[in-house]
Amino acid sequence: MKSQLISVRDAALTCGYTPQYIRKLLRSGKIIGQKVGQQWVIEVAELNKFRNNFAISKSCAQSAIEPIKLYNSPRNSSSRSSRCKALSFFTGAMGLDLGLEKSDIEIVLASEIDKNARQTIAKNKPDCPLIDDIRNYTATEILNIAGFSKNSDVDLIVGGPPCQSFSTAGKRLGFKDERGNVFLSFVQLIEEIRPKYAVIENVRGLLSAPLVHRPHNQRGENYAPLSADEKPGGALRYILNKLENAGYGVSFNLYNAANFGSPQMRERVILICDRDGHELPYLEPTHSNKSEFNLPKWRTFREAIAGIASDGHNYINFPEKRLKYYRLLKAGQNWKNLPLELQKEALGKSYYAGGGKTGFLRRIAWDKPCPTLVTHPAMPATDLAHPELDRPLSVEEYKRVQEFPDDWFIAGKILNQYKQIGNAVSVSLGEAVGKLILKHMNGEKIFSPENFPYSRYLNCDRKSWKSIYLKDRYS
Repeated sequence: MKSQLISVRDAALTCGYTPQYIRKLLRSGKIIGQKVGQQWVIEVAELNKFRNNFAISKSCAQSAIEPIKLYNSPRNSSSRSSRCKALSFFTGAMGLDLGLEKSDIEIVLASEIDKNARQTIAKNKPDCPLIDDIRNYTATEILNIAGFSKNSDVDLIVGGPPCQSFSTAGKRLGFKDERGNVFLSFVQLIEEIRPKYAVIENVRGLLSAPLVHRPHNQRGENYAPLSADEKPGGALRYILNKLENAGYGVSFNLYNAANFGSPQMRERVILICDRDGHELPYLEPTHSNKSEFNLPKWRTFREAIAGIASDGHNYINFPEKRLKYYRLLKAGQNWKNLPLELQKEALGKSYYAGGGKTGFLRRIAWDKPCPTLVTHPAMPATDLAHPELDRPLSVEEYKRVQEFPDDWFIAGKILNQYKQIGNAVSVSLGEAVGKLILKHMNGEKIFSPENFPYSRYLNCDRKSWKSIYLKDRYS
């Protein structure tokens, strides 16, 4: 009798593991397989032997190959509700997803490669199918895992592809960077699945990043002028062309999360794509800086942590030499509030560097929104200290600022927890995205106040951006 062979991907779905882990088991000899060219294949009998020997679960002891119902197994299509449904990619700790759920959008699939974030998703949403790297799956396979048929009309795809490639603090390698290539894979997935709507979230640097980065030491009088692809805005122009050529209308802006109810000054670019070619209005603001536009004022850090338990906080510590200065600072102050001699002593060589350096020795103000949460609250140039206590913000306070429920489980060691929460989309901002899409989908009126300052920065909305970065080169 001829042996039945299956692929690594099928074995992963069968056992509830990632394809990477199955390959690791093959390389270690815990699963016996063989290579055909560069690809592993496994005999069904050998996989069943592994499942029986290691007793992954009771369902894995069956003799026939069939997916087990773990968090990353295919969803039963008959169990899906009639709500608007979204496929979530680069899901992280699920801040955007929680916001979409608050607006009444159902998340039917998550995708994440970070092991700690995967554990976070699995613990909080055990019934949500979870896949890893989107490049390991075809569009058809993703639809199948989410419980859709090949020709299903998907409502929404959302995701925040890795943003370091476009960050103004990095090398800005854009699509030459591996993370930038994942961005393109995400756009390609949107083109293939063709959802009614798609949402892409990223950092402000995406607005000005070139498609091709030329090192600064190769610019100037002795070098050729920058090409169109090397000029600022080239990366976003390339993405817009791809989406618009696929028939999507694309609206985007740089949004300060504080304008949507978040107790945090956090700026993120959000592209909203409509398959019918419409450019959607901008997100509906719910708050404003000084109660303009008949909206309530921004929420504050004090409001964010109101009622939080006074004990049981998890946090890292500042070095003792830094605490010397913090003990002299009050809520809302930073290094500039120290005596001049101590300013120079505290900052060392950084004192003579350019820039405002407002992140050094920074205590959070009680009655303003929190500054942007970073992935590590005790780095010298991006400190986030409690307004009164001599410590950084705790994980629990991070969760409040990003609007996660207090009982939302965050996996990993403490620095992994800070990182996941710091990288998340503010829940209120996610909710604003969901509400806008549902209103547009249902033909409801959308609140669009004229001249509303969506961001602290100028010329970051689509219309202004287009006039600055595209001019006569837009097509």
